[in-house]
Amino acid sequence: MVTMLPKQYEKTGCRPPAGPPPQLMLVGSPESVRAARAYVREFIAYHLPDVAPDHTADVELVVSELVTNAVRYGTEPGDSVLLGLSGTATRVRIEVRDPVRRRPSFKPVSHERDWGRGLFIVEALAECWGVVDQPFGKTVWAVVAR
Repeated sequence: MVTMLPKQYEKTGCRPPAGPPPQLMLVGSPESVRAARAYVREFIAYHLPDVAPDHTADVELVVSELVTNAVRYGTEPGDSVLLGLSGTATRVRIEVRDPVRRRPSFKPVSHERDWGRGLFIVEALAECWGVVDQPFGKTVWAVVAR
């Protein structure tokens, strides 16, 4: 298969990067959680093909929880969330940045509601996780090890 590149790439020898980029900007809406999960699968398949399927599933679940929290508690209409991935076959780092500085917190256990368990899931699946304040917002990060 031959890829045709614009002339500016041919002249300079520069090529656009292959595969999914290491970061994905998402709209601050619930639909973005599905897009984030698909991005995780695509990123890992391309950049980290040696990651085991069960490890990929754990990374996908942690991303889902962190992006859900960022959308639910860290955005207002019109805001965006930035998802970043990096890693190796045995350790994947996830970063989710949103524009609100309020730090995530564990919710009291309740059998009456269907939400509030996200950080418990992150805590169970991640080797470590934390929060870094940014000039505008925060980044919640987690490392999922095999």
